[in-house]
Amino acid sequence: MNTRQRTRRIIHVDMDAFYAAVEQRDDPALRGHPLAVGGSPDGRGVVAAASYEARRYGVRSAMPSAHALRRCPGLVFVRPRFDVYRAVADELRAIFAEFTDLIEPLSLDEAYLDVTASGLAGGSGTRIARALRQRIRLETGLTASAGVSYNKFLAKLASDMDKPDGLCVIPPGEAEAVVAGLPVARFHGIGPATAARMQQLGIASGADLRARSLDELVAAFGRAGRHYWQLARGVDERPVQPRRARKSVGAERTFREDLRDPAAMDERLAALADEVGQRLARSEAAGRTLTLKVRFSDFRTITRSTTCSGGFHGSADIRTCLPALLERALAAGDRVRLLGLSVANLDVPVGRQAELWPED
Repeated sequence: MNTRQRTRRIIHVDMDAFYAAVEQRDDPALRGHPLAVGGSPDGRGVVAAASYEARRYGVRSAMPSAHALRRCPGLVFVRPRFDVYRAVADELRAIFAEFTDLIEPLSLDEAYLDVTASGLAGGSGTRIARALRQRIRLETGLTASAGVSYNKFLAKLASDMDKPDGLCVIPPGEAEAVVAGLPVARFHGIGPATAARMQQLGIASGADLRARSLDELVAAFGRAGRHYWQLARGVDERPVQPRRARKSVGAERTFREDLRDPAAMDERLAALADEVGQRLARSEAAGRTLTLKVRFSDFRTITRSTTCSGGFHGSADIRTCLPALLERALAAGDRVRLLGLSVANLDVPVGRQAELWPED
């Protein structure tokens, strides 16, 4: 590991149960209760976020409401307020900007900050992270967990080690030992499928991963094998990248009652097209690929896409393609519980990219 890598100071900030925390902040009656944002008490839809009180029962994001209710019969459901969450995220980015210009948002509720060149708090990444968390609590009434280390991989690992409302530091001298003791499933960038493949190969921990040669890992995982070999040694040379370009913009809705009538689906899709079109227009963006997402009553999910060389610039462009996409997706008698639209392969003016962060 080179000296520059060891002397970087990277902070990963992760808001604690963000959507649920905003709801509990704004409605004191919800505090202390197991809370799900999204979904519904009749068992329809999926949970977008869960409070820590709900997580104790095993309720997690992306879990069907019916499953969440079985785990936590007293679960309270609230409708998402994405306009509020985006407004709070704007407040957070303004706070981050007071500490550094090098900010890489990952979503509404987390970001990397490179504070290597900062003269604040004597240049200490730990003290900067502590001051940052205090500012977040003071200005927003919310708590954040932070991880500090010399690269993005370790900073993100650290932020998850003392949640909620925690601060964890992984200094260079301790990095390899920390990584060695962790299950590979905890590594950011190693998903369930890859973790399962590693388990099959006898790789369960960071120590197991480090014991494998570079050639072995490349043979098993292709080019990603080199990345895994580096992670096992606490190496991650990726820079914090401000103005990370957005890959797609989209919107989707889960319906209280399954849709069976294609005319009703057309109506819902038109509203989604308007929403996606407005986001594209506000940021002067266009995309070449339109994708329709359909989830049926049995939770089977399919997508259908079309490409336009001239680009999708707004709702009118999107609407013209919807009948054909929907016809390709549906069979007679299908019952639909969710519809979604997204536009990808975006062409975004550089000065407008920040307005597309982050994906809802």
